[in-house]
Amino acid sequence: MVPGWPVRHYGPVPKFRPERWEFRVFGATASGDKHCWNFEEFAELPLTSVTADLHCVSRKSSTDHEWMGVAAATVLALAPPAPAVTHVMIWAEYGYSANLRLHDFASDRTLLARYHNGEALTPEHGFPLRLVVPHLYGWKSAKWVRGIEYMTQDRRGFWEERGYHNIGDPGREQRYSYQEEPGDGPIE
Repeated sequence: MVPGWPVRHYGPVPKFRPERWEFRVFGATASGDKHCWNFEEFAELPLTSVTADLHCVSRKSSTDHEWMGVAAATVLALAPPAPAVTHVMIWAEYGYSANLRLHDFASDRTLLARYHNGEALTPEHGFPLRLVVPHLYGWKSAKWVRGIEYMTQDRRGFWEERGYHNIGDPGREQRYSYQEEPGDGPIE
């Protein structure tokens, strides 16, 4: 265990500009349309909370984080995926991406967090919006999220293209791509 909540990310912390911020759901939506919310509209969506640990690929964990944000299930209900969707790509600032199986994204514990332990997220920890997927390693919980792409087949996200495991389950210690078994990654 590691005390506190260490800051880890690739690249600079983006400057938040509320007038230019937009959250998008696109790709294989049920309607075929792109769904968008500006910052004020997204802030009006209902909030839920989850208490969970964060697990880092470095084998360090920090415990008992209380997250509050929009449940992934809410986004899925407002912008339903097409029946053939199997995966999502989470898109964040600077083109960062994290791929997830649809059922991992749809978990009742996955949320788009705006608050941590009762306070707004700090910019270093992902303000204004951070994905939280408690049952996967921390690199899947992307910071500075701007959109979700529904996909009918898997493709690797930012860290997965750089050698991290495609699924990232800490219980199975799925850290690196050389550990992948058949079916864990996209057909390449």
